[in-house]
Amino acid sequence: MELVSVDIGGTHARFAIATVADDGSITLGEPETLHTEDHASFQTAWEDFRERMGGTLPPRVAMAIAGPVGGEVIRFTNNPWIIRPALVREKLGVEDYCIVNDFEAVAHAVARVGDDQFIHLTGPDKPLAPTGRLSVLGPGTGLGVAHLYREPDGTYRVSATEGGHIDFAPLDQIDDAILARLRKRHTRVSVERVVAGPAISDIYQTLAAMEGKPVAEEDDIAIWKRGQDGSDSLAAAAVDRFCLSLGSVAGDIALAQGGFGGVVIAGGLGYRIRDTLVKSGFAERFKAKGRFQELMASIPVKLITHPQPGLFGAAAAFVREHA
Repeated sequence: MELVSVDIGGTHARFAIATVADDGSITLGEPETLHTEDHASFQTAWEDFRERMGGTLPPRVAMAIAGPVGGEVIRFTNNPWIIRPALVREKLGVEDYCIVNDFEAVAHAVARVGDDQFIHLTGPDKPLAPTGRLSVLGPGTGLGVAHLYREPDGTYRVSATEGGHIDFAPLDQIDDAILARLRKRHTRVSVERVVAGPAISDIYQTLAAMEGKPVAEEDDIAIWKRGQDGSDSLAAAAVDRFCLSLGSVAGDIALAQGGFGGVVIAGGLGYRIRDTLVKSGFAERFKAKGRFQELMASIPVKLITHPQPGLFGAAAAFVREHA
């Protein structure tokens, strides 16, 4: 069986043809990445991909969407597209479809891929627990969060959440300054404002203001680049601060969800900064939960290295729904 797997975020929409074998194993074709800002709607992006594939597509689609997926109209958190599930078959010309939250899809991927698809970040260097609760989160244009529960019989359950929108809790004076800057624009500051890709701009500007250095407002991608290549010490400090905050948030999510069987960091940004995460204060902030520090230190924290967990997981969700 073949189907189209789609992973739609705030900046990119990724498409691939997924092949499902008789034993349920999933193979992804070469993905195509389209910019959401280049297309007026998901339908026009779909048509673009169809043309790239020679004019025809399989009559099935699995969609992973960055935002809540319930209701008659699905709106994206960080891009202006909308999808009406009742019209999917008509608009796309498909027979069957499956729609899941993007990090719900990533959690499906975490449940399905092998141990060789993870690298160790902190905690005990052992595989994720084969049973029990795991937390999955990752920074991109926003911050995705999901919950995975593995049953003793080998089956699993996935829950989508909007954990990226819980309140940001500062832990030191620099965090306080970041919060103060963000509060000028947002009455309520969520963790997504601090640990998603675009947040690096506000972190950088905050650090510059603390040092009395005038810096121009600029694209977050440029700051990430300078922070990673070592050409700008202030940008490097901003990246390290980002890693600290990500560690704090990951620990909070694990506590809230009971993800004591393991925590998985996902998302393209998480993968790009993997080496920095290991060397940063991520681990210390993850564990710094007062009376629960010993418990936090017992949790294996991994980073998934599968190149397209959203696409793979969307296909896995389709298989589960239509098996």
